[in-house]
Amino acid sequence: MRFMCTASTAWLAGQRPGRVLAVLLLSLSAMGSAQAQAVAKPAAAREWVTPATGDVQRGAALYQARCTACHAVDSNRIGPAHRGVMGRRIGSLPGYKYSDELAASRLRWTPQTLNVWLEDPEELVRGQRMGFQVDSAQERADLIAYLATLK
Repeated sequence: MRFMCTASTAWLAGQRPGRVLAVLLLSLSAMGSAQAQAVAKPAAAREWVTPATGDVQRGAALYQARCTACHAVDSNRIGPAHRGVMGRRIGSLPGYKYSDELAASRLRWTPQTLNVWLEDPEELVRGQRMGFQVDSAQERADLIAYLATLK
C-alpha cells in the first residue's frame, strides 16, 4: 500500500508522533472500509427451479429406501414427520425441535424449495442439521412427487 503526501495530510509533519499514528490508523481504516465496500458484491438472486415431473411410485420406493432411517410419514423421528409437508412453512411442524436457523426460516415447502433442499440442504438454510443429499435431479423429482401425495 502506498502513502502519498497531500495537502490534507501535510499538516501532520508538525504533530506529535502519537497523534500522527492515530490519524494514519484512522485513514487506513477508512481506506480499508472503502475498499471492502468496493469489492463486496451483493449475493446473486437464487433461481428457483421447478423440478421435472416425478413418478410417485418410484418416489415412494426411494422414500422407503433412503428417508425412513430418519423420517416417517406420520411421526417425528430424528427428522420431522412428512405428512402435509407440501405448503407447510419450513421449520414449523408442532412437536418437532428444529435447528434455530430452520425455525427462523420464512420459506414454505414447495416443489422448488424441496428441490434445492434435497440437492443441498445447506444451500437453502445455512446451519440446518440434515446431512443427506440427493444428487440425481430425477430422484429428487420422484421424491417430491411422492411427498406431494402425503396430505
